[in-house]
Amino acid sequence: MTTGLDGRSVIVTGAGSGIGRAAALAFAAEGARVVVADLNAEGADAVVGEMAEAGGSAVAVAGDLSEQEVVDRVVATAVERFGSVDVLVNNAGIMDRMNAVADISDAEWERVLRVNLTAPFLLTRAVLPHMLAAGRGAIVNTASEAGLRGSAAGAAYTASKHGVVGLTKSLAVMYRGQGIRANAVAPGGTATGISVQVDEGAHGPAALGPYFGNVGAVSRPEEQAAAIVFLASDAASNINGAILPVDNGWAAV
Repeated sequence: MTTGLDGRSVIVTGAGSGIGRAAALAFAAEGARVVVADLNAEGADAVVGEMAEAGGSAVAVAGDLSEQEVVDRVVATAVERFGSVDVLVNNAGIMDRMNAVADISDAEWERVLRVNLTAPFLLTRAVLPHMLAAGRGAIVNTASEAGLRGSAAGAAYTASKHGVVGLTKSLAVMYRGQGIRANAVAPGGTATGISVQVDEGAHGPAALGPYFGNVGAVSRPEEQAAAIVFLASDAASNINGAILPVDNGWAAV
C-alpha cells in the first residue's frame, strides 16, 4: 500500500529542528506540500530551503503557536497556498525543569501546559472545519513516554503529555464517523539537541533519577518521523486513537 500523501497539504509544528524537521522532510519526500511552523524563523526557513533543493513544495510560518493569531496564520497559509489541510502534526513542545509539584512555579506550569497542550488544541480546532468539509483528515500528535507513566519527566511536562494522550483519544472517538483519524507517537529518548535545565538539589530530579536506567537506546529523529508519517498515511487508514510508543521498548519495561 502506498502512503497516499503525494500532493496532500501537511502542517508540521516545531518543524525547524529535531523530530519536526525530520517529519517535515519525510512528508516532502512522499510528495506532500508542507507548512513548516516553528517559533524559530531561521530554523523554519532553513528546512524550507532543504525541501526546495530537493524539489519539494513548502512554506515557513514563524511564531509562538500558543497564540491564537499565530495558529490562525498557520492554518490560513496552508489553505491559501495549498488549498486544504489534509494532515496536522502537532509536534512542537518544550520540556519542564523536572520539578515535582511542590517546586513548580506558576510560570513554569502555565508555560509548559500552554505550549504542549493548549497549542495542539488550538491548532486542531482551527483545522477541523477544513477537514470536516473535505470529509477526511489525519491528525498526529507528539505525546511522550511521559504521557504513559509518571517517571519520565517533571510534573508539568508529565501532565501536559497525559493531556495530549487524552486529547488524541477524544478526537478519535468524536470524529471517527466523519473521516478524521487522530493518533499519537510517544517518543522515548531521542537525539534532538534539546537540553533540560534542572534546579540543583531539587526533589524532582533526585526522585526521577533511578528510573532513567530503563530508557534504553536513544533514537534518531528520523525514526520518530517514520512513525509519524506512517500514522498520517493511507497505510494506517484503520488506525485511530492509537498511542504508539517509539521508545526501544521503554514502555514495555
